[in-house]
Amino acid sequence: MHIATDGEAVDIITAADHWQSSWYPPSNLPAGTPHGSAGICVVAGQVILVSDDGRHWQFPGGRPEVGEDWSVTLAREVREEACATVHDSRLLGFSRGVCRRGPEQGLVLVRALWRAEVRLDAWTPEHEMVERRLVPPEGVWDALTIPTGWEPIFRRILVEADIPVGQSPRGGPVNP
Repeated sequence: MHIATDGEAVDIITAADHWQSSWYPPSNLPAGTPHGSAGICVVAGQVILVSDDGRHWQFPGGRPEVGEDWSVTLAREVREEACATVHDSRLLGFSRGVCRRGPEQGLVLVRALWRAEVRLDAWTPEHEMVERRLVPPEGVWDALTIPTGWEPIFRRILVEADIPVGQSPRGGPVNP
């Protein structure tokens, strides 16, 4: 099972482009354009996943608005996408993506990843999300929609958040 190590470049190649993504610990903010925050949101021992189409599931998160820092972006995105309120959060680290080939070649984006303890609010999504669901920690890997190539980064995020990590090729959850 491949789990991204600090600074290791993981290739993510599609027909349109080639990105290299790397993991950085919270003490090592990498250079690049801030690209927002995403959170592994936990409530009553369950993890919140959100979907914009009812088929593909992800952690709540998104891009910063003008003047927002990493934690403010996290709180706003969790409120907008998961209809939940962050009451405690811990920065897990950063992912840094560098576009090597494609329409955005040369672009360097940095995203903060968090573990957040949240309170669920009424389901009244403000933007693109159409569903939220609660998943037990051991089911997160199987429930997530992980784009091809991103598996080592997602495993690192889950390890840092103390959530069981999926194993390839079967995709079943296992503990690291």
